[in-house]
Amino acid sequence: MIALKRVYEEPDPGDGLRILVDRLWPRGVKKEAAHLDRWEKDLAPSDDLRRWFAHDPEKWPEFRRRFREELADKGTLLHELARQAGKGRVTLLYAAKDEEHNNAVVLKELLEEQGHGG
Repeated sequence: MIALKRVYEEPDPGDGLRILVDRLWPRGVKKEAAHLDRWEKDLAPSDDLRRWFAHDPEKWPEFRRRFREELADKGTLLHELARQAGKGRVTLLYAAKDEEHNNAVVLKELLEEQGHGG
């Protein structure tokens, strides 16, 4: 199973494997307080795409399309993530304030479409 959670929320034992999927470290979060199992910068949008999107909901459809294109080159990482989700809960952590329009949402959608971790 794949869940989404803001990295600023309290860690919970039920989170399972906690993976940060942002390219930049979240402001104000100490590394030890994040209780991460992994930080997968390579599953985050490129710097150019991240800056272009700037969390603008009007750009969401185009961001989703472009980010999926970037993820197409990450097959090995996606497969590993899907394999882990098949074994137990995986929580994708992100820093964005917008819980509906962020890269973790796109990543989760993509994995679910491929039949992993619904």
